[in-house]
Amino acid sequence: MPSNHPSGSAAVTFLSSSAAPRILPFASLMTLIGVEEVLRAMTTRGIVPFPPGWFLYLYPVRIIIAGAVLAFCLKRCDELHLSDLRRPLHAAASVATGFAVYVLWVGMDWLLPFQSPPPGFDPTGIDNDALRMSMIVFRLLGAALIIPVLEELFWRSFLLRYLIDKEFETVPIGKLTWPAFFFSTILFGLEHHYIVAGIMAGIAYTLLLRFTGSIVLCILAHAVTNLALGLHVINRQAWHFW
Repeated sequence: MPSNHPSGSAAVTFLSSSAAPRILPFASLMTLIGVEEVLRAMTTRGIVPFPPGWFLYLYPVRIIIAGAVLAFCLKRCDELHLSDLRRPLHAAASVATGFAVYVLWVGMDWLLPFQSPPPGFDPTGIDNDALRMSMIVFRLLGAALIIPVLEELFWRSFLLRYLIDKEFETVPIGKLTWPAFFFSTILFGLEHHYIVAGIMAGIAYTLLLRFTGSIVLCILAHAVTNLALGLHVINRQAWHFW
């Protein structure tokens, strides 16, 4: 007998699939970003009366929710081997790659006049010193600890392999084909407000994956990039990079 609730059955099937724990954390993050962008647009058009500084406080909400989804899903991601961090050559290559991506990223600020990113995460308008510092620390830790894990699980553990074979778990971590490499890096770039820099980072992390065969080491590189970029933002007050 056919199900009376096909959409419910499809949802159950998806949630029990091997793709779900690699997609859901990223999807939750992007959904929350989408909600924020809609609210910003509505505020700009005078539809809702949110003050501009109010949006700063959405970042902790976004990270807490996405982080909770990630924590729930991690136990089903068996490709994450912390023992990979004990491979000295590969670990050093990961740190070097992450730092190189940071250097290239901030060096691409000459592209800023050709792009129109939204306002950066600028906490200087918060009068309370403790609250302002808390928001900065939250942003830095979210970017360095949560974002790299959920993005690498989606982009290089799931999507890169899915573009090679829909039965993505049969594809070894680190295997590449030119179409998968091309489309995954372009899409990764489009996720970012600074598209060219995002594509550059996607190329670097994917080549690192090919070299190391490790998602954990890609997470390490991504974390180094985001941490270095965050410290750069704080030190130079270059809030547009956030």
